[in-house]
Amino acid sequence: MRVDAGLSRLLGLSRTVVAALAEDGRVAVDGRTAGKSDRLTAGSWLEVALPEPEAPASISGPAEVVAGLTVLHADDDLIVIDKPVGVAAHPSPGWTGPTVVGGLAALGYRLSTSGAAERQGIVHRLDVGTTGVMVVAASERAYTTLKRAFKERTVDKRYHAVCQGHPDPSSGTIDAPIDRHPRHDHRYAVVAGGRPSVTHYDTVEAFRAASLLDIRLETGRTHQIRVHLSAVRHPCVGDLIYGADPTLSQRLGLTRQWLHARALAFDHPADGRWVEFVSPYPADLERALDRLREP
Repeated sequence: MRVDAGLSRLLGLSRTVVAALAEDGRVAVDGRTAGKSDRLTAGSWLEVALPEPEAPASISGPAEVVAGLTVLHADDDLIVIDKPVGVAAHPSPGWTGPTVVGGLAALGYRLSTSGAAERQGIVHRLDVGTTGVMVVAASERAYTTLKRAFKERTVDKRYHAVCQGHPDPSSGTIDAPIDRHPRHDHRYAVVAGGRPSVTHYDTVEAFRAASLLDIRLETGRTHQIRVHLSAVRHPCVGDLIYGADPTLSQRLGLTRQWLHARALAFDHPADGRWVEFVSPYPADLERALDRLREP
């Protein structure tokens, strides 16, 4: 494997960033400076000198960081970010784009070492195409506490989604088991015998062709909101994978699903106080709403 491909996967950085590090002489393989196209072999000893952090390890207030991440809050136990579209939570096979883990680590933020090496600090995830608020554990205490909180469903997770049409009733609960799609890889579906999955929704605003929903997840399955809305014939606008109308998506200028992690609230791992973080809509979702509101 080439140096740029290997380090991109290991560190969760883009190939462009890794190539720049190699060009600056910041990458060494087995003690010798390596170029981006040099080859890695099993057992190689890698050394990478990352740039000096642009932000301190503990800050308060917004700050723009790598890959468009915005830090909403950071302390000794946790980092709360506003994740943009096109960024994965952590490295995974086949993904060569930016990640939350790589971006925060490159800027000098300490992440919990609990869990798998490529998922350090990750206690929950957002899809690459989903934006919004996400918490990452900085301490081992926070990792353990937050993982338990998500498992025990004491974290309040609020999403906003624009779905096609108008759900009937306008407020309700979708309780349907989810598992991998029986025929399509990388997709999920409502499947008998799947994992229990519960989604509560409430209509916030109705348009002629769509509805803005406030959604609270009781469970947190992969693609849960997208799968449940598609199952009741009201897929997320822009979500072509799960049956959205491409004509409406094009008219609204969307290249991904209209789905945003709006708010996240939980007991702080340090002192148990209830904390809440809110993420504003990104520009592409805001523009789509404006077009839906046009007379």
